[in-house]
Amino acid sequence: MPNRLNSYFHNTGELRQLSHLAEQLQSMQRDFRSITPLAHASHVLKIDQQTLVIASDNASVAAKLRQMAPGLTEQFQHMGYRISGIRVKVQITVAPSPPRHRAGALSAAGRQELSDFTLKLQDSPLKTALLRLVADNPAGGKRK
Repeated sequence: MPNRLNSYFHNTGELRQLSHLAEQLQSMQRDFRSITPLAHASHVLKIDQQTLVIASDNASVAAKLRQMAPGLTEQFQHMGYRISGIRVKVQITVAPSPPRHRAGALSAAGRQELSDFTLKLQDSPLKTALLRLVADNPAGGKRK
């Protein structure tokens, strides 16, 4: 399968260029990892008119990479890459929020205890919330 996919990418002109660019960026990323310890918090983004664009995870890493840019440019040139400079962008990635924990369904006894307890409460936000909890947990413990 990988060989057929590669042959497909190399038989079409536009896909051949795209495949070559992807391979070049992967190679640059590997070399970037080998020349700077900051590669864990940044990555090669693209090449724009002989300028290597690096995306960093935060502003402090970006500032340090900007200081290192002349030396990194030289190292990339010595590795055979045709770049004239490096531009650093901050590209903050927001971690997805963790899934909300859903409590297990109430047992019939638990549902009855809550229902009885709410009868003893005066009207309040707590009573409203508990009534909603009882209503959202039908008998038998199955959720809506």
